[in-house]
Amino acid sequence: MTDLLEHTECVFQNGLLTNLAIEEAYKRKDVQIATIHSSTPHFSWQVSSSNPNTTQKAYRIQVATSAALLEKGVADMWDSKIVETNKNTAIPYEGNKLNPNTCYYWNVRVWDQNDSISPTSATKAFLTAESFDNIFPRYPLIKRKECAKSITRQQDGYFIDFGNATFGQLDFTLFSHTENDTVTVHLSESQKNGHTDNKPGGTIRYTKYRIPLKQGLHTYKLNIKPDKRNTDPNANESGVRPILMPDYIGEVYPFRYCEIDGYKGFLQPHDITRYSVNYPFDKGASWFCSNDTILNKVWDLCKHSIQATTFCGIYVDGDRERIPYEADAYINQLSHYGTDAEYSMARYSVDYLMEWPTWPTEWIMQSILMMWNDFLYTGDPSLLQRHYSSLHARTLSALCDSTGLISTKNGKQTKEFLKSIGFRGKAIRDIVDWPQSGALGIEKTEAGEADGYDLTTYNTVVNAYHYKTLIVMSEIAMLLNQPNDADKYREQAEAVKKCFNELLFDYDKKCYRDGIGSTHYSLHANMFPLAFGLVPENQKANVCEFIQSRGMACSVYGSQFLLDALYESDMDDYALSLLCSTGLRSWYNMIRLGSTITLEAWDQKFKPNLDWNHAWGAAPANIIPRYVMGLQPIEGGFRKMRIKPHPGSLKFASAIIPTIQGDVRITYDNKSQEAFDLHVVIPANCESEVWMPKMTKSNALIVNGKRVRAKSNGKYLITTIGSGPYHIISQNK
Repeated sequence: MTDLLEHTECVFQNGLLTNLAIEEAYKRKDVQIATIHSSTPHFSWQVSSSNPNTTQKAYRIQVATSAALLEKGVADMWDSKIVETNKNTAIPYEGNKLNPNTCYYWNVRVWDQNDSISPTSATKAFLTAESFDNIFPRYPLIKRKECAKSITRQQDGYFIDFGNATFGQLDFTLFSHTENDTVTVHLSESQKNGHTDNKPGGTIRYTKYRIPLKQGLHTYKLNIKPDKRNTDPNANESGVRPILMPDYIGEVYPFRYCEIDGYKGFLQPHDITRYSVNYPFDKGASWFCSNDTILNKVWDLCKHSIQATTFCGIYVDGDRERIPYEADAYINQLSHYGTDAEYSMARYSVDYLMEWPTWPTEWIMQSILMMWNDFLYTGDPSLLQRHYSSLHARTLSALCDSTGLISTKNGKQTKEFLKSIGFRGKAIRDIVDWPQSGALGIEKTEAGEADGYDLTTYNTVVNAYHYKTLIVMSEIAMLLNQPNDADKYREQAEAVKKCFNELLFDYDKKCYRDGIGSTHYSLHANMFPLAFGLVPENQKANVCEFIQSRGMACSVYGSQFLLDALYESDMDDYALSLLCSTGLRSWYNMIRLGSTITLEAWDQKFKPNLDWNHAWGAAPANIIPRYVMGLQPIEGGFRKMRIKPHPGSLKFASAIIPTIQGDVRITYDNKSQEAFDLHVVIPANCESEVWMPKMTKSNALIVNGKRVRAKSNGKYLITTIGSGPYHIISQNK
């Protein structure tokens, strides 16, 4: 990868991959190429080896102005020579000055711990941008040609089902005997009684076009009209404008179904084509299967949602506004990492949101969490280095007062404060979850998606976020060699934690209230402190019991943090029951309603203006790899990882999970209290902690047929393994 882009040599034209070589195409204006905007790009590679416990000992990078020079071993731009390190991600270029709008070529070879030398890698080409403006690079959008899954003849035309919804365009070939024929083309996300649903409610999409036909056989391209709701150049209340589709792609529309009325000819499958538009996405990069068929369907729904909603090339809130919001991006980011080894779109989105933040208080702080995720999954600190000086303001410490907590209502929201966080609106305000009681047509007597949250001056959820950002900032400061800052953030975090528990925990009720002075106890006021590590150890069981009593009393956005909290507290069975629920507040309900992309809310009952194309409802796409299968990075770039499966009542699960180091393969058989049988494959140049569930009696841990000593931690036995395949069994002696 060059600056996290793997396919820098690819040349596209209007969304389609061409056979043009980058050398002959880069001066043309009618093609699209992913360009590198930094004069010091970062190089990354995967170490390939079939031998177990392989680690990289050294590398040598060579960069040249032509591939022919590299074939001769001549690196006229940079020869790193042999560098002894196991680092294989985010290696900065240190050669001669790069020129703008120029093609360069590089390769790498590595030495392992036994001094065995790898073959030289394939040569990769990359094109520098017209100016080094340090914009994080990203790919052009692409189009995928798709045929209908089924075509049904009707009395006055045809009903076409493409099998799933995507953001796309439509071409069709029709025959007319005269110049006077017309047809009506309907597009929709939902169907009713074998027809496109023309009154779907909310902001579920439906549109129609009247098409005059020319005599003879002709192919027509449907010209999709821009929707003022998501193409209006006026900024919203946060001062943010919608993301417009690039000219080389054109306008798109989310649809699964098409209906052609008034056509009496014969329509064959090859006569109608949908061109789906999205950011490059490798559907084969990830895979999941378990013995629970509902969980499998939930995974398929959420994985497709992540692919389909990349249509703008930056994380947006779906089709209603097409505006980037931090909360959408946070779930998008983690779920994109869980489904594809693609990191550039997430990085570009986070960088964008630093310049164009939105109004919710908690979401301002999410930028810090997203930047830390970027480093953990890529091993590249570039995003953190770029924004470190402005990140302190995003902790919102300036809103802290004598209580030791922060508040948007204590008079500290000055113009200087808003400027420090880059906010262009009039004021930020707390959100907790959305919609709340009384919002968007919801009756004030109903709890809304925030479980009836009582928004007081000092908000429990907001201050839970504040604590979490201080903890993460201490980690960031240590990474960037700022030990004094790290100490300051840790001290701040401890002070906030002390005040938080003294002022917000009700020791009689044994749970957290919504805010200082509140007599309301919501799911949110408890799940966020539990997810972010604020709950005292001796109160965790009580808080978990309260959380379980509230059920799924949150939105699809809130479910991300509810499931984080449950799995971090080893409440596997209850968490799995929520993932696999068939109730109204469930992912299965989205499938039952007929959507193939996650909804903005569990059901229209909970958000009357909901849409059917919102990736913030796709939390299982990251919850399944991170918790059900248990894979998370411990060190940046997955050099060290943790595999801590949370099977709950699952009997079997298997997954391929992409990482920047290569695929991690995990399969387990859960034999109740008799044994837990785990097969894993770890990429070269990595090591992993493996947390194996304990059995009921005295335990033995078997690794590749040999009994090993393991560290005990609560319900788990822990061992450390290197790269390669492993068969690990936790069983009764």
